[in-house]
Amino acid sequence: MTNLTGWSVETLHDGFAQAHRMDRVLYDSKTEHQRIIVFESAQFGRVMTLDGVVQVTERDNFIYHEMLTHVPLFAHGAAKRVLVIGGGDGGMAREALRHPVEQVTMVEIDAGVVEFCKEYLPSISNGAFDDPRLDLQIADGADFMRETDGGYDVIIVDSTDPVGPGEVLFTDHFYGHAKRALTPGGILVTQNGVPFMQGSELTGTLRAFGSLFRDAHAYLAPVPTYQGGFMAFGWGTDSAARDVDVATLADRVNATGQSFDYYTPEIHKAAFALPGYVKRLLP
Repeated sequence: MTNLTGWSVETLHDGFAQAHRMDRVLYDSKTEHQRIIVFESAQFGRVMTLDGVVQVTERDNFIYHEMLTHVPLFAHGAAKRVLVIGGGDGGMAREALRHPVEQVTMVEIDAGVVEFCKEYLPSISNGAFDDPRLDLQIADGADFMRETDGGYDVIIVDSTDPVGPGEVLFTDHFYGHAKRALTPGGILVTQNGVPFMQGSELTGTLRAFGSLFRDAHAYLAPVPTYQGGFMAFGWGTDSAARDVDVATLADRVNATGQSFDYYTPEIHKAAFALPGYVKRLLP
């Protein structure tokens, strides 16, 4: 058995752990909200953990960030104002700003996360914090959502797991405030963990979505860092945006002049095809 001294061991799921060898620790500090560690890994490049749970890595973050932004934004097709709850590493803002949007508002509870990500994980934000279209708000996401005047075409909830500061972002009240903050035809998407390991998380979100939206569903992507199979994302809208066809999606992608490392129109459509064990988690 490997000696785990010098390894970051994550025990998020009961009876299961994953470990990353910390080849070099670059940052280790406890803020008012959580303990943040950044280290270098042979397999994943620079890795950030919050309270021992991996949040983002240099090598595979593109899958998570592309799927949580481009699926709703290309499905909508005309989004001008985007709200990101969480996302202190800047990756979600990075991808959203690749679209011809007027403004991306990013609400992060911990200013320390933003500042150290700028210094230790700059490739993840890739200049997003310097884009004049980014409106960075250091605030509690639940408070912001309750108090905002709204007017957002797409809302992306890039939360941690439903423990600690992130727990309130998985409540019916929070989702209700998010629905109110959407424009007509707007889309709400959420991070819902790995359903093979934490199925109740997806079930709870979609139960709330079912009472709020005409179209409540989920879509999937395989993110190597998040062990246990596919990662799930919640989807809620009153529009028919989920039905947009591949040809229309391709036209929208081509209009941006962008190419992506994971997202394609075909992947977009296929992501909504759910295996049986995930379908059974839907209320």
